[in-house]
Amino acid sequence: MTDIMTDVIQRGTAQRAKALGRSDLAGKTGTTNDRRDAWFVGFNADVAAAAWIGFDQERSLGDNEEGGRTALPMWVSYMEEALRDRPEHRLPEPAGVVRMWVDRETGRPTMAGSSGAIFEAFLEGYLPQASGALDGADEVGAESLDPAAGEESLF
Repeated sequence: MTDIMTDVIQRGTAQRAKALGRSDLAGKTGTTNDRRDAWFVGFNADVAAAAWIGFDQERSLGDNEEGGRTALPMWVSYMEEALRDRPEHRLPEPAGVVRMWVDRETGRPTMAGSSGAIFEAFLEGYLPQASGALDGADEVGAESLDPAAGEESLF
């Protein structure tokens, strides 16, 4: 789940959080129907915080108001202070997690450096299978990341 929520910041609706210049953050934006409430909840291994915005009496925040636009800036401002002088600190990955390079569009294994390649997490036994050529690559590798061995992930 942390990996999915890291993608929200790296490639999703909370990309404004990248302004903090950290790779150890994960989170989720949210907006209710009719834009009555908006929020962002985010964390790293040391600090978790939520930012919410809405009215006491139910009414819309207005057109185009949503978690990534309205609540996220408050969270970024808070986390800038909360994480000041703190080193990056990711939650350890559980045993049995394997990371490999896959094509962003097809989900098929590929090589690092290939156009559209992203490093994704999978459970052992559930790795995507190649079907056909892999962007000209002869071999694709996967890494099992054992938290006990002190290895860290890229996301």
